[in-house]
Amino acid sequence: MDVFDTDLPGVRLFEPDVYADDRGAFMEVWNAREYGGHGLSVTFVQDNLSRSREDVLRGLHFQNPRPQGKLISVLRGAVYDVVVDVRADSDTFGAWHGTTLSADNARQLYVPEGYAHGFVVTSGEALFHYKCTDFYHPEADQTVRWDDPQLGIDWPVSDPVLSEKDAEAPCLAEMGPEVLQFDDVR
Repeated sequence: MDVFDTDLPGVRLFEPDVYADDRGAFMEVWNAREYGGHGLSVTFVQDNLSRSREDVLRGLHFQNPRPQGKLISVLRGAVYDVVVDVRADSDTFGAWHGTTLSADNARQLYVPEGYAHGFVVTSGEALFHYKCTDFYHPEADQTVRWDDPQLGIDWPVSDPVLSEKDAEAPCLAEMGPEVLQFDDVR
């Protein structure tokens, strides 16, 4: 497995070993010992799976309180995946990282607690899987506007398909300080 750090602290790209032959392919999508040996020693408590069509954009989502770390994989299709540092006291507050994740490249992205996350589907359909370090808590659910001009995210789509919640989300600067203080980030 190859592991790459990004410009955002704790956000890491994993490239698991894929064993392919004429029958198909095999890879481990999570092994606590192997990933722990690469510095990812977390406990996952929930797995989520979403299916979306082309141009669907989901995000930018995070939880606070009760933040979640996420290990993200794409099982079918491709997405452009974005992570934004929303920790008000961070040196990289408001900075973002984007990368393509696909079934073909088998890459995984780890998004630590204190980061907002979103993706847009760049193939006909995508099957998107993520493991979470905490359970979903609807009362802690937060959303940052996908096209916040201060963030300047270079999405590969100009007119995405959005949920009502994502379309009406506030910009990061409009969020109260209590939403962007992460006291229980591990």
